[in-house]
Amino acid sequence: MDILVVGGGGREHAVIKALKASRRAGKIYALPGNGGIAADAECVPIKATDIAGIVEFARAKNVDFAVVTPDDPLVLGCVDALELAGVPCFGPTKDAAIIEGSKVFSKNLMKKYGIPTAASETFTSAEEALAYLKAASYPVVIKADGLALGKGAVIVENYEQAAAAVDDMMVRHVFGASGDRILVEEFLEGPEVSVLSFTDGKTVIPMISSMDHKRAEDGDKGLNTGGMGTVAPNPYYTPEIAAECMEKIFLPTIQAMNAEGRTFKGCLYFGLMLTKDGPKVIEYNCRFGDPETQVVLPLLKSDLLEIMLAVRGGMLREELVRFSEGAACCVVLASRGYPKKYDTGFEITLPETERGEEIYVAGAKLECGKLVTSGGRVLGAVATADTLEEAIERAYALADKITFENAYMRRDIGKRALAALKGV
Repeated sequence: MDILVVGGGGREHAVIKALKASRRAGKIYALPGNGGIAADAECVPIKATDIAGIVEFARAKNVDFAVVTPDDPLVLGCVDALELAGVPCFGPTKDAAIIEGSKVFSKNLMKKYGIPTAASETFTSAEEALAYLKAASYPVVIKADGLALGKGAVIVENYEQAAAAVDDMMVRHVFGASGDRILVEEFLEGPEVSVLSFTDGKTVIPMISSMDHKRAEDGDKGLNTGGMGTVAPNPYYTPEIAAECMEKIFLPTIQAMNAEGRTFKGCLYFGLMLTKDGPKVIEYNCRFGDPETQVVLPLLKSDLLEIMLAVRGGMLREELVRFSEGAACCVVLASRGYPKKYDTGFEITLPETERGEEIYVAGAKLECGKLVTSGGRVLGAVATADTLEEAIERAYALADKITFENAYMRRDIGKRALAALKGV
């Protein structure tokens, strides 16, 4: 089968490498892909948000199957457009992708169907939001309603910070129309867990849990980023908590979307907080997480393409999805200065990888046959092993063999997870 994958980051590289391993995989196209992905797929310079261009290309190449991974094209209806053109797809329709496209929608869904989440209020006016925030108990979380490149949620400690966040979102429109509505949420405390899941709208099969590291600096300090590394599985996510999440969150969410006439098929991401009152939903994503995908898929023993075809056909079964018993770690190498100002254009030198190692490229391009940096998060060094401690050690050993000027990485990815395993 010839496959088209929409997107061009480290997540897409992980998906493409997994699809490439399928016995049924033929030619793979990446739109737009990147310089690293070019080693595993044919990259085509069509933007992920150019829905008409994607459909035209898929028709011209008689693509057999398409995988739409980023949030923007999903929310814009890329799957709907491809399916209408006769191209079978993995990914939710526009109606279902709203679960990530609008935080107000997802919050109202959880309230309506009794899915545990933080208490919140919605505002369409900056004045009303500020009046509410003057009397609020801090800290609180302020979220832009729409997509904001993962930067639309801000934890504020006092009214001054809250007023600045409201001004950014609703007055200065730093996130465009995404900030026309905002949510002010109760601040939850506890370990965070990311759980990706396959669902065909009836059955939901969670993947291996993971722990993301969002802050730019060691010790979980510095600015929020798209993710500086991940480990899997997440030691806080015990079998007992997993069972509770299935009963109170995962299945009720799928059933709620069905009840709303928005059946979700694809990968549904659950961002969870394990509070003293039980697990609660922080956010939904309508697609594979980045960089969670980079540690989850290397542990998948099953054929990813077969799973995706079953999801699309409403034939998902437990026996189709199998993961190894080991652990994985992803260390992100970024351009120094990310997520603020950073320089690019530096040549990247990559080592040979061994069994259980992967390098997923995110922000790099080919220039005169050489791979050079072109983004903030440049690549992820990933390793799997029998234990988490060994996976972390191997991932850092691999990361240290990768060189480019201006490279930066956190040195404590997985430290909290190891402490949890030791009961510290």
